[in-house]
Amino acid sequence: MGADRGKSGRGGPVRATAYVGIGAVLLAGCASMPDSGDMRNVESTPRQDSQVRVFALPPADDAEPREIVQGFLEALTSDDLKYETARKYLTGDALKLWDPDESTTVLAEAPTPYAQITGERPETDEYQYKLFGKKVARVDEQHAYTPTSGEYRRTVHLTRVKETRQWRIDELPPGVVLGRSDFERNYKSINKYYFTSAAQSGEPGTVADPVYVRSQVNPVTQVVRNLLRGPTRWLNPVARTSFPSGTALRKGTDPLAPDDQSRLVVPLNEKADRVSDSRCEEMAAQLLFTVQDYMPTGVSEVELQGSTGARLCVLGEDRAGIIASHGFGKSAEYQYFIDGDDKLVRLSERDPVTTPTPVPGALGEGEKPLRAAAVSRGEDRAAGVSADGSELYVSPLTAGGALGEPVLRSAGATAKDRLTTPSWDGRGDLWVADRDPDHPRLLVLADGMGEPLEVRTPGLGGRIEAVRVAADGVRVALILEDEGKRALYVGRIEREDDAEGTTGSVVELRPVTPDLEDVTAMSWAGDSQLVVVGREPGGVQQMRYVRVDGSPTPGSGPASLTGVEEIAASEDESQPLVAHSADGVVRLSPEARWQTVVKEGSAPVYPG
Repeated sequence: MGADRGKSGRGGPVRATAYVGIGAVLLAGCASMPDSGDMRNVESTPRQDSQVRVFALPPADDAEPREIVQGFLEALTSDDLKYETARKYLTGDALKLWDPDESTTVLAEAPTPYAQITGERPETDEYQYKLFGKKVARVDEQHAYTPTSGEYRRTVHLTRVKETRQWRIDELPPGVVLGRSDFERNYKSINKYYFTSAAQSGEPGTVADPVYVRSQVNPVTQVVRNLLRGPTRWLNPVARTSFPSGTALRKGTDPLAPDDQSRLVVPLNEKADRVSDSRCEEMAAQLLFTVQDYMPTGVSEVELQGSTGARLCVLGEDRAGIIASHGFGKSAEYQYFIDGDDKLVRLSERDPVTTPTPVPGALGEGEKPLRAAAVSRGEDRAAGVSADGSELYVSPLTAGGALGEPVLRSAGATAKDRLTTPSWDGRGDLWVADRDPDHPRLLVLADGMGEPLEVRTPGLGGRIEAVRVAADGVRVALILEDEGKRALYVGRIEREDDAEGTTGSVVELRPVTPDLEDVTAMSWAGDSQLVVVGREPGGVQQMRYVRVDGSPTPGSGPASLTGVEEIAASEDESQPLVAHSADGVVRLSPEARWQTVVKEGSAPVYPG
């Protein structure tokens, strides 16, 4: 599909909001299960409307072992508050010890059971079922999502209860297991918000910590409880919470929901009783940002109460924006790219003029031909990579600004073995990778002007082909090439002060697109979301949105586009995608159509 010439605009997914509706659907057994012989699928629950509550049936009297296992698996896909129905299928230690919050294993399809009789006689009082499937992901006890792969093989053991002569499960795998379609229906990704630690970001700002909650089971209460427990393990080293250790909802708190004035009242236990006014406002800001991620238009004010019911503080949207730089750098004034004359140009979304103009200063005057650029989040400086990729320049975006000497040089033999497109973080530091095969490295320049310092990258597998640092300054997205395959990873940035100044490391890289073997372009497209261009094994190029934990976003990706080489998105999701494709530099309109900006141009970027 090509691009049409026209006025620019944003197209793309908007975060969906699920609200609990009225009604219920009872689940019955949905497929026969063999006692022996070949394996057969137990079909997953059909996708239901997001406003429908789904409940399971308890075990029927004198149910056969196959019906017990099938009923239990179905009950795991229901909306029972504490899996009350699923527990009715258990006995003995399984009933006492089973913890559904321990983990959730997501399979490509619903688990396939295969039964074998454990005893020697057909009338034995024991049965054993083996569950099979293909693993897709695991959600841990902190509700953090991690892509996985491989075969799922676990055992469910049943026994006949002596007192009732009913079949029940007495041994089972840990946590919950269900198919992908049921997971997508039952769970929703939510961003919890914490503050970046001062050592990492330089000033108070927020960082998103995505988790999954059951979307129809007191979701607001789940989200708040999860926020109070603190950051997930992966994010914890670079994030902090203002809630005192041990803070929880007051015992006996009813399910949380905003009132008709869009105010959410959150009663806390005694751990929060003695906080200062300023700390209380930080706590309220975390809550407001988090709940608004789940209900974007549902909450405009948060009130915190102490253990006695006394008001601790009240915080509204206006004040919350002063407490922390939530979404710092999102309001871009311009879109930028390299034009056909190798100059840095810009285009205003707010200006009816659709002709790009050179940026003020040396990078817009063509003094040095460019092939890529990055604009600071304040849009007052830009970094440009020379046309051959060997030199990096930093220049103010002001008329008359001099270009000066390059701040970095690469000795790579060819253009593809030299500098990547640079990226500015939320502190104002500049990041870039040198792809020189003899000396590959990731570098950071303090304030864009300091001595280039090599960033430690323990465990890095492959050569860095692209770098994009998130606005929060504590997460970085990297495209790594290894043996001809390019994959996308997100790493955590940790900074330390030593004799040479502030040094950094990128640690605990995790895959974001495990099903793509050739990722060619990516950009941050929200607090915890990226837009990615890539190809599945044996497939064609596609564009999609993915979350930083590797989970897919609901709905389809952007409209298809031919020959995409580069992609740019603003972290403000209301602004349009911009791409470099076979049609030139194009933008995605509100009508979800790609429209040509210029035929000759490349390297589109937003500030960052």
